[in-house]
Amino acid sequence: MLVRLGALGDIVHAMPVAAALRRAFPSARIDWLVSAKHREILDLVPVVDRRLVLNDRGGAGGGTPLLAAMRELRRTRYDVAVDLQGLIKSGLIARSSGASRVIGFSRKYLREPLARFFYTDVHDPGRGGIYARSETRHVVEINLGLLRPLGITAGTPEFPIEEVDSAAARQMCERTGGHYALLNPGAAWPNKRWPPSRLAAVASGLAKRHGLTSVVLWGPGERELAEEVVALAGGAGVLSPRTSIADLVALARGAAVLISGDTGPAHIGAAVGTPIVGIYGPTRPERNGPWLPEDVTVSRSDTCECHHLRRCKRERMCLAGAGLMCTVGDAVVHRRQIG
Repeated sequence: MLVRLGALGDIVHAMPVAAALRRAFPSARIDWLVSAKHREILDLVPVVDRRLVLNDRGGAGGGTPLLAAMRELRRTRYDVAVDLQGLIKSGLIARSSGASRVIGFSRKYLREPLARFFYTDVHDPGRGGIYARSETRHVVEINLGLLRPLGITAGTPEFPIEEVDSAAARQMCERTGGHYALLNPGAAWPNKRWPPSRLAAVASGLAKRHGLTSVVLWGPGERELAEEVVALAGGAGVLSPRTSIADLVALARGAAVLISGDTGPAHIGAAVGTPIVGIYGPTRPERNGPWLPEDVTVSRSDTCECHHLRRCKRERMCLAGAGLMCTVGDAVVHRRQIG
């Protein structure tokens, strides 16, 4: 059993663990415990046998309440539980499953170090810690290390996301002639959002230099932000329809390039092979960025004073500088698939 409740990008970064387990143990049963808010992406991951959906926020949204979920896990009698979340709650759930082995990270790689007490097997990645500047490995590589106590050394990460049909993707293909960029202005953390005026300027440049129409994505609570980008783009951008995760996967697969901050849609795009230009401030692209060598990241992480903080101490200063505009523009031009 795998435990990774959220968030969307973190679940994407954990998928290679499920894929490596399936390769190593083709007949094994692999279940994944996930928050109800994020189960949709796992419906597209065929290497997972069962999605155990946890209602960990209360109220509507589906899923099983925590205590009932823990009872269900114990009835299943797992051999191994792997905690990819690193929280006290996720560690407790993994241990309560009754699995004979519960695998997790060492203290310095846990978001909540007390979760260590729930593990029988501990993997120490062997560097500075979860947020240390000395840690330059990608989180995907770090996650795959949790399989070493099982004798598994994974090779190239695999992201087993199914291809899906999407009315939203077909609509955008028809509207753009099948040649479009994706712009994603939203993010859960305010200081991961690039200003709408800057994204609009990039959309205008893509239209003039490459004949690309930009499809501007939006999620819950982000429509006004996306509409602002479209309004400022002067006809170079169109608003995407309301999209499900499956729609987002299909749109990303058809895009010439995706430009985004460090957020779920960018990680989905990277997982399905979309050319990425990532814009990074409070998080480090070495750890959280796209992983293909052809992908490009533009980062102010070396000078950002708000590492892993949701709100910038300097009102998004690290992502608002004029120099970043030119750098992003150059990065987009150098994406090999555009021309």
